[in-house]
Amino acid sequence: MKYLIILADGAADEPLDILGGVTPLQAADKPNIDRMAREGINGRLATVPEGFHPGSEIAHLGLLGYDVAKVFEGRGSLEAASMNVQIEDGEVAMRCNVICLDGERIKNHSAGNISNAEAEELILFLNREMGGSYLDSNGNPVIAPAKELDAEGIPTVAANGEPAIVRFFPGVSYRHLLKIRGGNKHVQCTPPHDKIGKPWCDYMPQPATNSDNTRMTSVETSALIAALMLKSMEILPQHPVNQRRAAEGKDMANSIWPWSLGYRPSMQTLHELFPDKVNSGAVISAVDLIFGIGVYCGLKKVEVPGATGLWDTNYEAKTQAAIEELRKSDFVFLHVEATDEAGHEGDAKLKKRCVEMLDHRAVGPILDEVTKWDEPVRVAILPDHPTPIKYLTHTNTPVPFAIWQNPAANALGNGFTPDSVQTFDEDACFNGSLGLLEKDQFIKALLFD
Repeated sequence: MKYLIILADGAADEPLDILGGVTPLQAADKPNIDRMAREGINGRLATVPEGFHPGSEIAHLGLLGYDVAKVFEGRGSLEAASMNVQIEDGEVAMRCNVICLDGERIKNHSAGNISNAEAEELILFLNREMGGSYLDSNGNPVIAPAKELDAEGIPTVAANGEPAIVRFFPGVSYRHLLKIRGGNKHVQCTPPHDKIGKPWCDYMPQPATNSDNTRMTSVETSALIAALMLKSMEILPQHPVNQRRAAEGKDMANSIWPWSLGYRPSMQTLHELFPDKVNSGAVISAVDLIFGIGVYCGLKKVEVPGATGLWDTNYEAKTQAAIEELRKSDFVFLHVEATDEAGHEGDAKLKKRCVEMLDHRAVGPILDEVTKWDEPVRVAILPDHPTPIKYLTHTNTPVPFAIWQNPAANALGNGFTPDSVQTFDEDACFNGSLGLLEKDQFIKALLFD
């Protein structure tokens, strides 16, 4: 048996007046996704364990069957794996957005979906101007230019002549990485997409309980991050990239926003967890977080030309890559970010259209292809979490899922009997035969008869 998960990031939602009192999933024309529900088995999944923030990093680890409390070490550490950035002993890594501030408020978490090239130029600028930062003898942050950089523009020597402790690494669009040598992960940082329209000064980093006596304290780490943020607000607006963006009427990347700190994770691969089911696999995405999770899961990272992480992503190329990898591997994880970004933008009609594009340009061709295969294939579709238009951010409400298999799998006589669900949405899947699942129950329902 081969297995494919199609992850529609943030696709679940709540009823909206602008869509006639239904959700984007309910309003969308999605015959292929509905086919999966009609011919498959359905249910709901609680992807976020109690006590955790409903971020994609938590939800993805949860739906893949990992004990989040044991393996999670922050979003930055996962993304570092995708970026081929090593987290050394004694380092803390974190996601570092470039965001747009409008005066005292957070305008958006993405700097207007800034391009890769523009963002990379800004990140290298930050390395030059702030990569020499250090703590003085009293533990206070001193923000300073780097004394030396390596060939890739990453700081090697701080302004005080010691090895650099602050290093930025460019990622994709607004998503980047910050590492602090000797930094403490016990710092409370708020995801910027949770506070759009809110005063940024209310959500600056704060020290949490500190249990790492071999590192700088959580107070020192939070003070250093806050100082870097404030300095970035001072220098980024004057950079030529931002001056051009402003002249073109685009949002500026006028601040950094670090969050989700962690050390180097230790995780079993999916093969180690399910040796009889997953021997090889691949992950297809446009997002470093998902690639990073895939790397730790033991999956091959497959990058696709034109994959943007937005509504203009190359669905056809991602679909073809998923089919090709499924021919070669036991397990494929196809991640599509567009629905989540539409939710953060508060655009209900765009979110509905993103569901339809996923259905017509990805799910339909995949089902048509594997229906012809003689080899048994099982396909699941689900969001990782809701991203309701109403809130512009994630919630921890259980998400709908459907599990479908091709005729070759049905011919095995493994007891896979479709339930009564006819459409794929938040309400219909409530009545699915698998009910409400949690922890590793979903991945086991997919992998085992």
